[in-house]
Amino acid sequence: MTKLPAALSLLVALAAPAAAGPPRSPPAAPAAEAMPLVVQPAWLAAHLTDKDLVVLHVGDPDGYRKQHIAGARKVELSDISISMQGKDQLHLELPPPDDLRHRLEALGISSGSRIVVYFAEDWVSPATRVVFTLDAAGLGARTALLDGGLPAWLREHRGVTDAAPPARTGALAPLAIRPIVADATTVLASLGKPGFAVIDARDATFYAGTATGHSHDQPHRTGHITGALSVPFDTVFDDQNRLRPDDDLRARFARAGVKPGDTVIGYCHIGQQATAMLFAARRLGHTVMLYDGSFEDWSLHHPGYPVEASPRAAPGPGDKRDKDAP
Repeated sequence: MTKLPAALSLLVALAAPAAAGPPRSPPAAPAAEAMPLVVQPAWLAAHLTDKDLVVLHVGDPDGYRKQHIAGARKVELSDISISMQGKDQLHLELPPPDDLRHRLEALGISSGSRIVVYFAEDWVSPATRVVFTLDAAGLGARTALLDGGLPAWLREHRGVTDAAPPARTGALAPLAIRPIVADATTVLASLGKPGFAVIDARDATFYAGTATGHSHDQPHRTGHITGALSVPFDTVFDDQNRLRPDDDLRARFARAGVKPGDTVIGYCHIGQQATAMLFAARRLGHTVMLYDGSFEDWSLHHPGYPVEASPRAAPGPGDKRDKDAP
């Protein structure tokens, strides 16, 4: 039998009908590149024109109209959350999965997007609430916070614009919400449980009971969830609103009573400030959960759940420009 040259054999093989068998699935779309949890202005400047990058601006609407990073889209917490009214009133709750998916698509986010969130002025905890929401939606590995926000960008004399980008709707696959939102029952069951740390992220005056939060028409209970630890939200970022170094954060959490490997469950007034503390805990490798209803839910809907005031907590400085008490 005459042996065909190698090149001719290849052509014959390619022309031959395929062997019987199940049809092949189309190749999967390449996974979006993972993001660091925090990026610096130089990183964002280098990637600003990447086609898969979505930049979200968190801040005052008038400030956005005056100046923002080119291409950034303004996002408000009402764009990604819901509030309940009447006897069930709670502020700033995570929307149902399909609702949240459409809200994120309206911001231009797609399944292959990488996302950078930044804050203008001192809106740190609203920005970390956006980051938390994206993490809950399954997009956390592709979402980063700009360290120091717009002020850090401006300190490096990087350009801004007053031109809003054209509207763009993204395309997201159905969301698989990650189990990082806790309810009151979960919090109650976790108090004092090995491997869990329930942390009050409000200003220390609320933790100690020297100040009392409130909803629109009624006060919250005074004090904190019995057994909760205290890591105020405004202590994990420095005076320029940059995330503190890991060693500093680790020491702060350890002093509060958090052990390595603990799952950190955070709460505040309504579920905003705690996301700044949880962002820092996530940076240290902790599994984190947010009690979304926070002290508002604990106070108004669970009057039999324990609350105590503790004079041991020294009043903190309190960042009055970045609070979430309604």
